Amino acid sequence: MSSTKGSHSVNGSRTRPKVLVPEKLSPDGLTLLRQSLEVDERKGLSPDELLDIISDYDALIVRSETKVTASLLQAGRKLKVVARAGVGVDNVDVEAATKLGIIVVNSPSGNIGAAAEHTIALLLAVARNVADGCSSLKAGKWERSRLVGVEVMGKTLGIIGLGKVGLKVARCAIGLGMHVEALDPYASPQVASAHSVDLVSSLPELLQVSDFLTIHTPLIASTKGMISAKELQSMKKGARILNVARGGMIDEHALVEALDSGHIAGAGIDVFTSEPPLQDSSAARLIAHPKVVATPHLGASTVEAQENVSIDVCEQVLAILRGDLPRSAVNAPLILPEEYKTLQPFVGLVEKMGSLYTQHYSNPRRTLTSATPQDTRTTFDLIYEGTLAALGNTKPLFAALIKGLTTPISTEAGRNVNIVNAELIARDRGIVINEQHSRSPPTHTYSSLVTLRARPSAPSRSSSRRPAASRQASAIGPSTDAGTHAEAAGGEKEQLISGYVSGSQIFISRLDRFATSFVPQGNLLICHNYDSPGKIGAVGGLLGKEGVNINFMSVAPVSRSEEDDDGALDSGGAAAEKKSNEALMILGVDREVGEEVVKRMAGEEGVLEVSAVAL
Repeated sequence: MSSTKGSHSVNGSRTRPKVLVPEKLSPDGLTLLRQSLEVDERKGLSPDELLDIISDYDALIVRSETKVTASLLQAGRKLKVVARAGVGVDNVDVEAATKLGIIVVNSPSGNIGAAAEHTIALLLAVARNVADGCSSLKAGKWERSRLVGVEVMGKTLGIIGLGKVGLKVARCAIGLGMHVEALDPYASPQVASAHSVDLVSSLPELLQVSDFLTIHTPLIASTKGMISAKELQSMKKGARILNVARGGMIDEHALVEALDSGHIAGAGIDVFTSEPPLQDSSAARLIAHPKVVATPHLGASTVEAQENVSIDVCEQVLAILRGDLPRSAVNAPLILPEEYKTLQPFVGLVEKMGSLYTQHYSNPRRTLTSATPQDTRTTFDLIYEGTLAALGNTKPLFAALIKGLTTPISTEAGRNVNIVNAELIARDRGIVINEQHSRSPPTHTYSSLVTLRARPSAPSRSSSRRPAASRQASAIGPSTDAGTHAEAAGGEKEQLISGYVSGSQIFISRLDRFATSFVPQGNLLICHNYDSPGKIGAVGGLLGKEGVNINFMSVAPVSRSEEDDDGALDSGGAAAEKKSNEALMILGVDREVGEEVVKRMAGEEGVLEVSAVAL
């Protein structure tokens, strides 16, 4: 994931990132945010008002009422994260956020206990006619004979979705003496067995045995309308149904009809297709039904749950805005903390390598003294050696490379490039990255080496990133320092950059055929020249006349492995001898150098090419 600074620079001063909170959030969560962010609480905003102001904010925190649409996300030019203080994200256009590189986070564990307890509360209320009995008594009636209920002990509870909430509901139900069966294709049989839950293989099988049915799955295409008239009719006569998950999974009109017919004895419903329900809608009729205990989406509405989810998402927002990984990103891969700790120093290195590549090799302003045409390539090998090669998840490095490659070309292209949308951007721009994990013994002293190798574009592939299994299986040959040839198949020159991290500092160790060691930072001039006396003085004198100070200089000779590979020196080859006498001069300067100065540098005798790079 590309690093995001914790503050912005405006006219030389530092301003704190801004977060918009249009719904109620716990005071403790807001206090946490205010330690390092500028927080705007703006409750009651209309969709148009929200659209008008969203461009000012780096983060948006919502609950369930605010609709985060594609148009809103598009208008949020600075948005880096949308946080949903709760579990479900059906009020957020996750697909649109992904395309824009906006991370969507939620809090899947903060309200587990609250949702499970509310499920059990509705189960008992439906079984014992609690709501009807309360209303009857308040109306001055005493209807004990009409309000006879059923016991839950010994009954079968069917659970659709044996996730964290489903498991907690199962434990509570078993404590009440119920038998629990569940349907979840992804549930571990061992975990289910350990909780005394019997797994079934199909929905019809579960419906036929359930005295009570409860749903604990997200609302997605495959679960929308999953309980319709057909499913309700296949249940036992007198069964009862509960939903504290998401509205839309039960056909509300069909449920009303099943309750009217008496086939379904009762229902406890906390969520609805539209919230609040529209007048005269199926949801409104369901709420009004005498056999229904209805609550206004109270599954997570406890003091403890509100506090938990608020603090959870606020911590994640803070993490993202300072460049760290969130715990619960809906549209980003899970990366273990120990993996990210290893990866983090290399994220900046790989981004710099990508930016260096684009500016050094692909910049149309690069000054060449020969007639060699500009050689822009879009097929890359990203090779990991040492400790990095053992990691299975290197997507933050992949994202950093895409950001580095695209940002110098277009400010828009580099906007919000991160682990969320890097593959989409690569695909759109025709960039192919082959990640390779070297199993060869390292030939260097540092713990890890990263090499970026650009090749002549291969035939187009369907994916911008080789699948992980292929990456892991493709053991490569010796490292670049151990003899990567400078000529690709067909005689075309390879373009290559290697780098490493020492402590917290990043270094470039190789550029093309040249061994070097410099920090990729600030304004750089990279001069490819013949290694002969007077070159440093000539270039330095030219820069001095222009008032340009040189902060550092590094002369990079041809790598020893390249000299060994050429081999022609042994036979007295003049071309090979001339080639081995080439060098790179990397100059760190105090300001950007104009194009005319670069051209004059390239005009010096023995200077082959010059590129100006800003990192």
